[in-house]
Amino acid sequence: MHMEKMMIGLSLALSVTVWGQKKPIKNTNLTLYSYQTFNCDNQGYYDASKYEKEEIDGVNKLLYKFNGVHFDTNPVFKLSSLEEVRKNKEIHLENLEKQYQEKKQELYSLKVIDLPVWKNLYENTIQIFENEYELNKEEIMAFSDPSTLKTSRFYSTCKEPIDAISSPDKEKMFAAWKNYIELKSKNNADPKGVMARFDAKMNDPQKEDYALIDLIGLSFHNCANSSFRQKRDDEGTAYKDFDKIFTKLKKNCEEL
Repeated sequence: MHMEKMMIGLSLALSVTVWGQKKPIKNTNLTLYSYQTFNCDNQGYYDASKYEKEEIDGVNKLLYKFNGVHFDTNPVFKLSSLEEVRKNKEIHLENLEKQYQEKKQELYSLKVIDLPVWKNLYENTIQIFENEYELNKEEIMAFSDPSTLKTSRFYSTCKEPIDAISSPDKEKMFAAWKNYIELKSKNNADPKGVMARFDAKMNDPQKEDYALIDLIGLSFHNCANSSFRQKRDDEGTAYKDFDKIFTKLKKNCEEL
């Protein structure tokens, strides 16, 4: 009888032990996600209880689609390009506006992960997008009418080049042009060559157009661009943080 009670007790103990030993819980919320980086195809799993796919898609687009230059415009570096932009100014403005409206609709409708790093990135991307649009529009107009830059969004930060470009005093514009080229020549491997090309343009009948190409397309553009497109200190970290969202991440990269 005593042995029988022991056996029953042992049997109960074993059944409790076996019942308590559940299999390790697998995260059934892990969901496969594929994305392309600059030269890699990536696959990993994200926790669907923490993130929505739409949020991850949003961050993905901020990092890899809306990072960098947003608008396809025609750069003006030579007289023929300047003449074309002037001749077709309205077409260029319409094309820019069309791109702006299409890209704005996509950008503003993005949903991002509700964390400070991604919300800040989103706000910063929108600011860059809006400023880049305005800069492109101002340049297209200024190539035909330099005085339009007097009302530029970037006047407070780029007062010096704007004043020179929009001044009715052409000698003031030429002096600013010369100063700009002299500064550029100091960082060039062939400073004498830079100044020789400048002298040739300065003696050309179309020297005013050459001046506008450099002062609008380079001096003003670089000043305005740097005022809103500051390098993100954490840019590299942001890409790494995005990768950390995924487990079992595999990268298939092309060798550059």
